[in-house]
Amino acid sequence: MTLVEFNSTSSISDWFVVDDIIMGGRSDSGFYLNPEGNAVFKGFVSLENNGGFSMIKHPIENMEVGQYSKVVLKLKGDGKRYQFRLKSNAREQHSYVSYFLTSGDWQIIEIPLSELYPTFRGQKLQIENYPNKVLGEIAILIGNKKAESFQLEIKWIVLK
Repeated sequence: MTLVEFNSTSSISDWFVVDDIIMGGRSDSGFYLNPEGNAVFKGFVSLENNGGFSMIKHPIENMEVGQYSKVVLKLKGDGKRYQFRLKSNAREQHSYVSYFLTSGDWQIIEIPLSELYPTFRGQKLQIENYPNKVLGEIAILIGNKKAESFQLEIKWIVLK
């Protein structure tokens, strides 16, 4: 099941950038399509004013996902660590997360849905991992507790 696949005519108007400026930080990022038709999440994470993250998120209309066991991403990173996030419902306060490391080359990243654990504002919650029933939002975040520039190129995200 394809969640998103980017090409030169894709609309990215339903993707949202959330930087730490919502909490007083100074990180700055953007999300756009490059000439090859891939989505690019690019910016700078700043630690000023207790900042330290940048994120893109994409709402999904409460999709039934019980028959799938993993999310798979085709992407090209910059050697940095990122966090894949999802929510059962976009209005939930907490997210279910898993980290992945990029190599600088195109990669296929597979994340078992059962390994996505619940967090809220960076703190692991004492509730069950992702229940794998409904999907309401996907997101990618960078926040490695250091000031750094970043660039992540995304081709597609699917459920298998």
